[in-house]
Amino acid sequence: QRFHPKLTFIRSNKKDLKTAVEVRCQLVDQLKVLDLQLEQKSQQLQDLTDYLRRRSEMEGEYARSLDKLAERFTSKIKRKEPGSGQSVAQCWLVLLAQTRQESKDHSGVSDSCSTTLTQPLTHCLEITQRLAKRTKDVCSQLQDGLLKVTTELQTAWRTYYQYHSEYESAEGKLKEAEKQKQGASKKIEKRQCKVQEIQLKCTKARNDYLLNLSAANASMNKYYLQDLSSLMDCSDIGYHLSLSRVLRSYLSSRSRAQQNLSGGLQQLHTAVSGLDQIQDRDNLLQTHTNTFCLPLRFHYQPHEGDQVCEVSAEQEIRCEMETRFQQLQSKLTGFTQETEEAGKKLQAARSALLEGINSQVHLQFLSQSQGQGGSSESLASSSSRPSLARRRANLQETEALYCANVKEYLCKSSLVSKLQAKHDLLKVAVEKGTALTTSLLRVRSKSQPSVQYSHKLFTGDMLSFIQASGQEIPEVVESCIRFINLNGLHHEGIFRVPGSQGKVNSLRDAFERGEDPVADSRCDLDSVAGVLKLYFRTLENPLFPQDSTAQLLEYAQIDNETERAAQLKSVISSYPPPVTTVMRYLFAFLHHVSQYSDENMMQPYNLAVCFGPSLLRGAQDDDVVTLQPQINSLVKSIILQHESIFPSLAELQGPVYEKCMTLQQDDCEEGEGDSEHHSKEGKRGPAALVIFVF
Repeated sequence: QRFHPKLTFIRSNKKDLKTAVEVRCQLVDQLKVLDLQLEQKSQQLQDLTDYLRRRSEMEGEYARSLDKLAERFTSKIKRKEPGSGQSVAQCWLVLLAQTRQESKDHSGVSDSCSTTLTQPLTHCLEITQRLAKRTKDVCSQLQDGLLKVTTELQTAWRTYYQYHSEYESAEGKLKEAEKQKQGASKKIEKRQCKVQEIQLKCTKARNDYLLNLSAANASMNKYYLQDLSSLMDCSDIGYHLSLSRVLRSYLSSRSRAQQNLSGGLQQLHTAVSGLDQIQDRDNLLQTHTNTFCLPLRFHYQPHEGDQVCEVSAEQEIRCEMETRFQQLQSKLTGFTQETEEAGKKLQAARSALLEGINSQVHLQFLSQSQGQGGSSESLASSSSRPSLARRRANLQETEALYCANVKEYLCKSSLVSKLQAKHDLLKVAVEKGTALTTSLLRVRSKSQPSVQYSHKLFTGDMLSFIQASGQEIPEVVESCIRFINLNGLHHEGIFRVPGSQGKVNSLRDAFERGEDPVADSRCDLDSVAGVLKLYFRTLENPLFPQDSTAQLLEYAQIDNETERAAQLKSVISSYPPPVTTVMRYLFAFLHHVSQYSDENMMQPYNLAVCFGPSLLRGAQDDDVVTLQPQINSLVKSIILQHESIFPSLAELQGPVYEKCMTLQQDDCEEGEGDSEHHSKEGKRGPAALVIFVF
């Protein structure tokens, strides 16, 4: 029975991985279908061009044959004297005149097919291929965003399962202790505290999982029901219009030459009139139903015994949830307005592109018609060629603008879809929490004793400080990270927006005296973030030893992610274990911050820009400006691949970063439960959390 939750976790994990693999395969198939569609359109244009050229040859040969036939019999009539059958001769003259006219008509059809109709098809092929390539790039970016959402969902799901397993284990130990009532009251109290704390962590993890679950489903709906259609429209724009213009011109030429084939031409006219971009797109989707159908909705998978299936704003986290809801509501309003503006720009760009394509095709037909006239018309046609070249260049710029607007609109609307899903869940949770609780006060104990250090905290050597103080993670690092974890993961511009210099200096001096000034939740968030950066920036020796900077920057340029992570790990593993422990703790925290980039706008690269100069330094003669892009790229890679680069807990004992933190420090017995998730007792003063409910 103790191993049963783990077996359930393995089975659920396999099922979730199977779903993720199916979605990934489906996305790959979509790109293949789009490539196949491009090949089909290109082949259709090429086949139609070859058909017109061959038809031109046949029509020209037929016209020459008719002309020779008419000339032969005309010469015979001229050599003969008029006979008794004048009516017959007149019939011959009418017939020969009609033959000569038919020869001229077929010659005109031949010239039209060889030049006037084939050139627009060649330009249409170029436009179609460029649009398809750009559309595929946009589709790939959207798919990357979709895979990122599913990856975040799996990460949140695993975190939730982990904490719920810990909660069940702690609850079982509590029940065992309660059975042994004699002399175990203190032990029961400690275990009750632990159960409550783990339950709070489990609630936070479940909330993140549910939010990511809703965002993933919203992203799937948005991508499959809206984005795919928009991408296909982007790829096909102008294709049907160009074909329509070419085939209509062909119909006009044929109808002048062959009135007796009106029945067949009417059928072709009906087919040309039926060219419909929307209908073709729907037919493509219907033909490849398995590739483009919406996958099954992600369903909530609670851990065994967990009855909570909705986002909850309990007393301990209600304030945090309300703050997050307000920030999310503000961002949603702004992004919604931006999306509406992007939609208007997209429609304007689409109209401009269609107008440009139509105008270019019309001018090409006009120039070809002028070229078939006299010499004066040929001169006018040659003078209009620069104008055609300029229009073609402008058309390509319009194509690029349209594709950029499609990308902007789809990306912003996808972000709005995710934020709206989270917003709706948070709104319900906050309303319920407000109705159940009328007042909640959090008071943090400020009776923390001061600790005097024998080594400098700021501007000193971190390794010497750790060895002298016994703190595996320096107090300033752990306290600031805990404060940001509890209050600032959703704060827009965290680490990018500077705090007050006076407050930063005040916090620095308090830490230097051995105090914990961020125990007060009223501290300025940006100032706390500034102190954390200041600590690493002012260290006597940078966090990454200076003699390894060149090697790290070299390995960061490796394209293969697996090989790059292995090489970086080999260098970092050579550092002193206390330094590696701090690195592992810091980069796990930075990765956690980047997972909320939809709300705090701090992607891994933005975090790398903020922390890169504080963590790495080059040699004295190195150009800092030249090295900065390489340092940013290195720090970004470490943030994204921190789990592969830093040693695991089994390889290196020491504190690890927890995503779901609480204000209390663990005071459970040594060796009881998952001790690797908790700080060691006695290395820093406790910070108690007191909750009053009225």
